[in-house]
Order: sequence, then structure tokens, then C-alpha cells
Amino acid sequence: MFSFIREQVETIFREDPAAKSVLEVVLCYPGFHAVLFHRLSHTLYRARWFSLARVVGAFGRFVTGIEIHPGATIGRRFFIDHGMGVVIGETTEIGDDVLIYQGVTLGGTGKEKGKRHPSIGNHVVIGTGAKVLGNITIGDHVKVGAGSVVVRSVPEDSTVVGVPGRVVRTHGEPYEELEHGKLPDPEAQAIDDLSQRIDQLEELVRQLSEQRVGR
Repeated sequence: MFSFIREQVETIFREDPAAKSVLEVVLCYPGFHAVLFHRLSHTLYRARWFSLARVVGAFGRFVTGIEIHPGATIGRRFFIDHGMGVVIGETTEIGDDVLIYQGVTLGGTGKEKGKRHPSIGNHVVIGTGAKVLGNITIGDHVKVGAGSVVVRSVPEDSTVVGVPGRVVRTHGEPYEELEHGKLPDPEAQAIDDLSQRIDQLEELVRQLSEQRVGR
């Protein structure tokens, strides 16, 4: 347990430049508290103490504003930055070194039984307010842009943005931490391309008109 706590604290210092001291992290970081509550509730859940596990999970939600179902499987060095409004469903599987921001939902899409929540790979970053829904797989080193709604699996080493989420960057580019202000915007790019095409057509019409008048 002490090794786990130390690792979590080190993760927060690595991911959050606002962290000033160990005492601050232990007392003031809801993402840190939520992971500790989940570790206890998940242990109870695996021991089939389902009701007690849910009670611990509900208390953790009340204290932190973060809801993690006791059945969710979470890897090492998982960090929830800020965290308010985060929801993680029962059959969610999260790999190692995953970073998520406030308002993220890792949820289901209906009332189906069995595996109904996403599987998140290693070294994944999920931006503020993003929704990853259904029994889909998010590959290693994926970046999900803020506000995106992802309902299809995403290959590793990709960036996905938009509603619904679309892959805008794939293999061959080095992995970098998510920068919310520098993500590609496929809708804006499409509008820019269309505007340029309209300008070209207008210029072509003007030239044809001038040639016709010249005759």
C-alpha cells in the first residue's frame, strides 16, 4: 500500500506542475483520493462483497465528485487531473500511465450485459469533457481531444477529435503530451479547404467572363 501511494504521488508530481508538496497532494487532490477509494472498493468487489464495495465507491464519489465503479480495472500510475464529474463504468479496463481530465466519461451505450465499457490502453491522454462510450478499444499512446465523443475503436499512436470522434493523426509521428490548444480541427480544416475552392472557382469564373467580354 505504501509503495502504491508513493507511486501515485510521484505520478502527480510528474503530470501536474501545480503540485508543490507531498502534503498538498495527499490532502488536496481529489484524483489521488478517488484512486485510493477505488483500490479499496475494487478489492471488496473482487472478494464478492458487492454491496460494501458500492458503499465505499459511493462515499468516494461524495467526497471527490469522481464516480468509479468498483468493478472497473485500473492500471498503475493512473492520474485524474482535477476530476470533478469523471464517471468510469463497471467493465472499464484502463492500462498503465493513463491521464484523464475533469468531466470525462468512460461509459456504456445501453442496457446490454457483459463487457459494455471501453478498454483504454497504456499512455493514453483523454481531454476535458471527452466521452468514450461502449465496448471499444482505445490503443496505446492515443490522445483524445477535449469534448470529443468516441464511439468506435481507435488504433494506437493516434489522435482523435470531434463529435463523433475522428482519427486525425496516426502512426509515424512522435508521441507528445496532449496540448488542448494545438489539436487538429478537421471541421475547421474542411471549411478552410471549401473556402479556398470557392475562391478558386470565383477567380476562374471572373477570368472566363473577361475572356468572353474581350471577344
